[in-house]
Amino acid sequence: VTGGSAGGTMTSWIVGKTDRFKAAAVIKPVMNWISKTLTADNYYGYAHYRYPGQPWENFEAYWEHSPVSLVGNIETPTMVMVGTDDLRTPPSEAKQLYSALQVREIETAYVEIPGASHFISDRPSQLIDKVDNIIAWFERYRTDE
Repeated sequence: VTGGSAGGTMTSWIVGKTDRFKAAAVIKPVMNWISKTLTADNYYGYAHYRYPGQPWENFEAYWEHSPVSLVGNIETPTMVMVGTDDLRTPPSEAKQLYSALQVREIETAYVEIPGASHFISDRPSQLIDKVDNIIAWFERYRTDE
């Protein structure tokens, strides 16, 4: 299972809810709505429209929608990828998932695409890097079933 941006957030969420997938590639996710709201380039919308108030005023609402709250359930080998220059879902978001999976000793890999923004594949070399890493990760877990 894979997805990027909102799809990356949902990919990390789903592997926290089920172990039915052989592998996951979580691309440029939001893992923690508290830290994302306080560090990303689009802060205003979250604190004023998505959630009722600031993170420190309504911690529970932010936390219950944060995939990092489900990391304790993840058993799926998970690759995490982000662009080094992503301001929308900063690398610190991806690193939260990667670090938590390492602590839990779940098979994981962390890939940063150098110079990549949130789009992650502005340049052909970035697109090749992204696709090659995703394919290689899934090939490791492919079976002929």
